[in-house]
Amino acid sequence: MSSDPHADLPAARDAFSDLALAVFRLNGGLIEAGDALVQDLGLTSARWQVLGAIALAPAPLPVAHIARNMGLARQSVQRVVDDMQAEGLVRLEPNPHHRRAALVAMTPRGEAAYRQAIARKDLWADALTDGLSPDAIAAAVAVLRRLQERIEASHAHIAALATATRQEIEA
Repeated sequence: MSSDPHADLPAARDAFSDLALAVFRLNGGLIEAGDALVQDLGLTSARWQVLGAIALAPAPLPVAHIARNMGLARQSVQRVVDDMQAEGLVRLEPNPHHRRAALVAMTPRGEAAYRQAIARKDLWADALTDGLSPDAIAAAVAVLRRLQERIEASHAHIAALATATRQEIEA
């Protein structure tokens, strides 16, 4: 074992790159499969994700809070909410804390679609995880959550890196 604490950095960097590419591919696959799984319910993966954020919240939330909880742009979530409102999947309620930021709640139609989506997801998950260890899945979740925390904490560092590399390119 090396006494240099930075000796593993190149290996960790390569492993992180492999992980990032795998997550990007996984995300694309999840979106494509999710769309197919719920298409006949009037949902897309994006709509399903917003309904999930609403369902998991203890009370109706404004679009900005839903977006923040999901790590998405407010404008993207607003478009999805507008589309779902037009199709009767969600409704907007007055927000006693902010006159212009209405609260988003599911309609009975939205709740039914969400329940069906979750039932399908559960059956799909059973097939996908057959033969995989719950402990291995939990360990993967723990690594991804830890990396997400680090990403969220690294925004100032990212800006500094971008500035430094831009200055190197321009020099």
